[in-house]
Amino acid sequence: MKKLLFLCTCLAFTLITKAQTEEKKWNIGLHTGVTQYQGDLGNNFYKFDKAYYGFGGISVSRYLGRYFDLNFLAAKGTIGYHDTALRNFKSDFNSVALNLRFNMTGPESIIRPYAFAGVGAILFDNDVNFDQDRIDYALPTAGGGLNIKLTDVITLNLQETFSFSNKDRRDGIDDNGKKDNYLSHMVGLTFNLGSKKDADNDGVADRYDNCPDTPAGVAVDKNGCPLDRDNDGVADYLDACPDVAGSALLKGCPDSDGDGVADMNDKCPGTKMGTKVDANGCPMDNDNDGIPNGEDRCPDAAGPASLKGCPDTDGDGVADIDDRCPTVKGTMENNGCPEIAKKDVERITYLGSKIFFENNSATLKVGSLAQLDELVTIINKYDASNLVIEGHADSNGSDAFNLELSQKRTDSVKEYLTKKGVSTSRVKAIGYGESKPIATNATAIGRAKNRRVELKMSYEK
Repeated sequence: MKKLLFLCTCLAFTLITKAQTEEKKWNIGLHTGVTQYQGDLGNNFYKFDKAYYGFGGISVSRYLGRYFDLNFLAAKGTIGYHDTALRNFKSDFNSVALNLRFNMTGPESIIRPYAFAGVGAILFDNDVNFDQDRIDYALPTAGGGLNIKLTDVITLNLQETFSFSNKDRRDGIDDNGKKDNYLSHMVGLTFNLGSKKDADNDGVADRYDNCPDTPAGVAVDKNGCPLDRDNDGVADYLDACPDVAGSALLKGCPDSDGDGVADMNDKCPGTKMGTKVDANGCPMDNDNDGIPNGEDRCPDAAGPASLKGCPDTDGDGVADIDDRCPTVKGTMENNGCPEIAKKDVERITYLGSKIFFENNSATLKVGSLAQLDELVTIINKYDASNLVIEGHADSNGSDAFNLELSQKRTDSVKEYLTKKGVSTSRVKAIGYGESKPIATNATAIGRAKNRRVELKMSYEK
């Protein structure tokens, strides 16, 4: 009864080591098994047709490192041998052993084989009487085993232990030099003690947690970091598009056209790279005329597509930015201005033929001033127009002299007009000298025709 109670007590506390880790350094185990003998009477190691006897035990292990731990085992049971009535013995024992264990795989392995070696002592006394005669020393104990992880806490342990004693007396024969040795076949369950430090409660110990501040409830990978299925650097719990790689700036969503608007919100996903876009990913259109700023010549003023987004106030088909007369309907040929009246064109031509200068001088004759005053009136009538003054000479004198004189004469006309209020930018003066005759210079009449001033008014810039 006492033996049975002791065995049950052992089984109640049994634990041994498999998944011991840095966090769970202690492990206790509960074991049972059978013993076999080898000595003067014979050898029944691994011979199960012989009598064998049971035992129970408890173990305590301490994690030393990834591959090593220290194991203490205490056992109680029976050792014996039976061949014939004359060749047999049986003895109760209590034993202890301290072993250093080498694990061949790391703590994360499900199946973990190991080998061990150490020292022990066996007390052959049912009543635990510590008489020196009753104690044999096992030098060494050695063996191997297998730990199979059932859960993070519970491990199935299988172990073979060889105990090589220093005495030859338990089998009743000690005269032939064969010392008594014992083999135990052991099976048990072991339990890891302690709890791993896990500040963020994500199931990964702080020691191995690369992301120790993960918010509560967030799924993590084996390194303790939030899951990131698309590997875009944005954790799934923060990723608006967890299955498609994207940009952290867009909460993990892709932006195929690179306009800064996620594809899922982009109403214009094919926008050209570099184009400024609105909140919907469509090209900016400041004036809302349907023409993107990048294609709109007048991005801040609504206009039709035919004029590339520019307005046409007078409706003459010429955009205001090109229309020299934006409030008066004109023609495209005149840059948006109305035609110059035919009679005014003819009058300007006539007035040019009545502009005269002092002989070999750029000084206007007094009689020409009235014609120029009338010319000012016509010019002001067409306030968007420009005037070109061309001066010509006959062949008398050198080319250089005639060119210089014709230029000075046109400059005199321009100066007079600007003094009368015509903008300098609207008048161009060009002297051609004798390079553009309209008649022969061989006669006086021809030379007179070649000495002339021509006036041309238009809307050309």
